[in-house]
Amino acid sequence: MAQDQEVNILPPVDAAGRPAPMLPAGGQGGALAPIAKPKPRRSVRSLILPAMIVAALGYGGVKAYDWLINGRYLISTDDAYVGADTAVIAAKVAGHIALVAVADNSRVRAGDVLVKIDDGDYQLAVAAAKDKIATQNATIDRIGQQVEAQRTVIAQAQAQVAAARAQLLAGDADRQRAALEFERSQKLAETSFGSQQRLEQATADRARTAAALAGAGAAESAAEAAQNGAKANLEVLAAQKVEAERGRGELETALAKANRDLSFTTITAPFDGVVGNKAAQLGEYVQPGTRLLALVPLTSAYVDANFKETQLASIRPGQKVDIAVDALDGRAIEGVVTSVAPASGSQFSLLPPDNATGNFTKVVQRVAVRIALPADALQNGDLRPGLSVVATVHTRDESQPKPTLLGALGLDASAQSAQDKSKP
Repeated sequence: MAQDQEVNILPPVDAAGRPAPMLPAGGQGGALAPIAKPKPRRSVRSLILPAMIVAALGYGGVKAYDWLINGRYLISTDDAYVGADTAVIAAKVAGHIALVAVADNSRVRAGDVLVKIDDGDYQLAVAAAKDKIATQNATIDRIGQQVEAQRTVIAQAQAQVAAARAQLLAGDADRQRAALEFERSQKLAETSFGSQQRLEQATADRARTAAALAGAGAAESAAEAAQNGAKANLEVLAAQKVEAERGRGELETALAKANRDLSFTTITAPFDGVVGNKAAQLGEYVQPGTRLLALVPLTSAYVDANFKETQLASIRPGQKVDIAVDALDGRAIEGVVTSVAPASGSQFSLLPPDNATGNFTKVVQRVAVRIALPADALQNGDLRPGLSVVATVHTRDESQPKPTLLGALGLDASAQSAQDKSKP
């Protein structure tokens, strides 16, 4: 029988090295037994840091991937504002305002009446111009009747000339007959076959026919002079008629101007828009050029984004632009680049900078880029001139394939080249 060996049982200790409490074994009166040590549990706090690291790495990876694929092609600026071709409506003629048909911030259509100026004086001016034209027309008609009468006078003078010429021809014939008769009577008288009385009668007839012929010639000259005078008077009347007609043209021009001034008393909207900065008041006397109101075309608004000169290399017309509007809680609107300004903004200032003198400090310049907005985004009129926006231009060429991660890292090209080398 083996000899019992003495077993030395040490009391258990806790983690701090202190003896662990003992319980009686087998009940209350038995020997003390050690309490079983619990298994250690992993703390939740010890898992938070690794999880945060993993999440940060994942988020950073997603952002890095997005930048490699898309972000590096985006060019953004917050120096961008909504603009519109606002028209300042001013008076063209002087007068008292008789009607103000619009109020501030009211919408109007093209052709709607905005302001009406008292048109009494301009109505009278139109009536006076019409009366002057009527008077001039009567003058032209009178001269026309004088022209017709003068033509009758000319016809009468022509008839007198013809009669004088006929008398002249008849007188010439009588003169020739009387001359022949005188010669015969003279010869007969010389031979004593003719009477002295017959010779005297032939002499008298010859003198009478010569006088009649001279009178007919004078009558013909007088008739021709009267005819020429009548023709000259006709030319004078024709010139007077032309002058009167041209005077009527001047009066018609004056009537057109009077009608034009009358039309300017009613001021209408040149396009669809919203009324703003209204200064016109009922009864106010306005002069030509007096500012009445401003008309803003909200449906044709646009964005002018001022990009730095270092950002312009990749910006081209036709590129897509994301417009984040501050007034709409940053809601994005898609626009399109339409044009780039021909010079930096400083060149269009009242006093352009002159860097050729004195000390020089280089300042990055900005150039305006015009961005068109879609019609559906402008229908509600939420985009108002002067609002701040953030413009982000997509400079990647949409006609090219979308870049990949391997392409961004330059691995796809090496793989393709290796594949090409492996081909026989």
